[in-house]
Amino acid sequence: MFLLLCLPLLLAAYQAQAWGFFGHRLLNRLAVYTLPPGMFGFYKANIDYLTVNATRPDSRRTIVPDEAPKHFLDVDRYGDSAEYKLPRKYADAVARYGEDSLQRHGIVPWNVVAMKNQLTAAFKAKDTDRILRLSADMGHYVADACVPLHTTRNYNGQLTGQRGIHGLWESRLPELLSADYDLFTGKAQYLDDPTKAIWAAVIRSHAAVDSVLLFERQLTAQSAGDQKFGYEQRGNNTVRTYSREFSRAYHARLNGQVERQMRYAASLIGNFWFTCWVDGGSPDLSQLPRTPSEVEKQRLEREAKEAAAKPVVAAPGHDE
Repeated sequence: MFLLLCLPLLLAAYQAQAWGFFGHRLLNRLAVYTLPPGMFGFYKANIDYLTVNATRPDSRRTIVPDEAPKHFLDVDRYGDSAEYKLPRKYADAVARYGEDSLQRHGIVPWNVVAMKNQLTAAFKAKDTDRILRLSADMGHYVADACVPLHTTRNYNGQLTGQRGIHGLWESRLPELLSADYDLFTGKAQYLDDPTKAIWAAVIRSHAAVDSVLLFERQLTAQSAGDQKFGYEQRGNNTVRTYSREFSRAYHARLNGQVERQMRYAASLIGNFWFTCWVDGGSPDLSQLPRTPSEVEKQRLEREAKEAAAKPVVAAPGHDE
C-alpha cells in the first residue's frame, strides 16, 4: 500500500535513470519507513530531503573526479572467487593492490564502511546537517552495492555485445513494473558487523551477474529485430528504448530478481542508518533541528549549479 502512495509522487517528478532518479529516490524513501520510533519522526520530517538528495552522488560525478569509484566494484578484475578473498579493510587492500588499482576498479564496499563511520560520528555530534547529508549519500551507495552490474567489468554488456543492459535492468524494469512490486521490508535490524553486511550485498549481487546477462542474451536470440526496441515519448522528446514486451519477458525470465534486490536494498539502507544511530549513542533526535540549516540548503544549491554547469568528468569505469 505504501508503495502505491509513493509511486505517483515519484513518477510524476522523475524519469528513471539507472537505479538513478527513480530507483534511488524510491529506495531512500522506503528505508525511512523501516526505522524505529526514536528515529522515525526526524527522518519522516526530512523524507523529501532524503528522497531528492538520494541522487546527489551521481550528480557529483560531473564535478568530483574521484567520485565514480565509490559506486561499484569490478569483482572479476581480481580473479576467481575474489569477492570472498578481497581484503575487508581498505588499508589492507591498498597494501596488496595499490590505491590506483582500487580506484580504477571500484571501492563501493569500502566506501560504505567509511560512510558508516562518518554517519556514526555525525549522530554522536548531534549534527543535523551531517546526519541528513550522510544518510542520503549512504543510501545511494548501499543501493549501488545491491546492483549486479555494479560488480562486474562488463557493467553495460559492452564485452558481450549486450550494450544497454545496464539501463534495462536498473531503469526500464523498475520504471514499468515496480508499481506491482512487493517492497515491504519490515523493521530495521542492528548490524553486528556492518563490513560483513555490505560485502554480503556485493557477494549476492555478483552471484546474479551470469543470469542477468544470460537471460537477456537468450531472449534477444528469440526476438525479432523490431520486437526488442520501440519508441516512447519522454516529455518533449521521442526516445528509443527497450519495448514493453521485451522488458516484461526479461522480467519474467529473471523471476522477480529486480524486485528482490530493491526490497533487499531498502532494508539494508534502513539497517545501516539504524546501526549508525545506535553506535552513535542513540541520541534523542527530537531535540535536534527538524530541517537542514540555511547553510546546508545554500550548499546544495551551489553544488547543483556546479554540476549542471560542468561537463561530465571521464570516469575510470562504469561511465555509461
